[in-house]
Amino acid sequence: MKLVSFKSAGRPRLGAIKDGAVVDLALAAGELGATLPDDIMALLKLGEGGLTAARELLERADPGAPYAQPLETVPLMAPVPRPASVRDGYAFRQHVATARRNRGLEMIPEFDQFPVFYFTNHQAIFGPGPVQVRERHLEHLDFELECAIVIGREGRDIPAGKADDYIAGYMIMNDLSARVMQMEEMKLNLGPAKGKDFATTLGPWLVTRDELAGQRIAGPDGERYNLKMTAQVNGVQVSEDNLQNMNWTFGQIIERASYGVNLHPGDVIGSGTCGTGCFLELNGSGITDNQWLQDGDTVELEIEGLGRLKNDIVFRDMDDVKSPESRVGET
Repeated sequence: MKLVSFKSAGRPRLGAIKDGAVVDLALAAGELGATLPDDIMALLKLGEGGLTAARELLERADPGAPYAQPLETVPLMAPVPRPASVRDGYAFRQHVATARRNRGLEMIPEFDQFPVFYFTNHQAIFGPGPVQVRERHLEHLDFELECAIVIGREGRDIPAGKADDYIAGYMIMNDLSARVMQMEEMKLNLGPAKGKDFATTLGPWLVTRDELAGQRIAGPDGERYNLKMTAQVNGVQVSEDNLQNMNWTFGQIIERASYGVNLHPGDVIGSGTCGTGCFLELNGSGITDNQWLQDGDTVELEIEGLGRLKNDIVFRDMDDVKSPESRVGET
């Protein structure tokens, strides 16, 4: 099942994809004598029972009914427009080792000891479409090709071997990064903050685990998936990797993240950048020549089975930036 959030009357609504149409699940439920929430956070809080009810309803739904619209006409938001939290991991060794080597650094041994992550701004989440950036963001603005999971059950101290049962689904993540700001602030040893807190894009939909069963690679520390990952900038492919190359599984990241802490439905956890998955790595390796995202550029991230997430970079100066009140309901 592919779950989406889309804008209707200025607010998010919950939908699912069927035969090229977006089915409004709450409206469809009303027509078919059932009940479902109209937003994804409420659905996730129902746990596996909520996903099962949505899946059964979708099987009965008619994509030609008034409660459905053609996908190409629907303004998609991030699948989870306002996550409970967003953590981002560091799970691909190739990216970490190459990025460090390009800066003249040895591979850090702690990478192999535990999966690390940082928290980013869960109130700066965007879906497909334009992403507004400010002047300083364009100082070496970078994309990051990642996969993300959404937690579907509350849990604490979750062992890696059981953690997959806490995953509601998978989606594409672009952890946009202003590299000059990031490098400046990380000299203070507190990790990325202003260099990354302005925009993270998610989408185009959340794919539940059952749809990916054919690509699943089971293991004692959690599942991996044989899914090709690519990135294009202005129609030119610049990145390629495979999700199965994660050196830390999402199960292991969940185990680490949930140690002494409750994870909640709607929490988002990113994989970290895949190999070749950003200009920081590509420029340092000579694959690209000091290339960074500019005003007007288009970034398209694609993961097999998870769709394609397309964003346009749009510069806005201070006078053009919308007030928080005018952005309610946008992603």
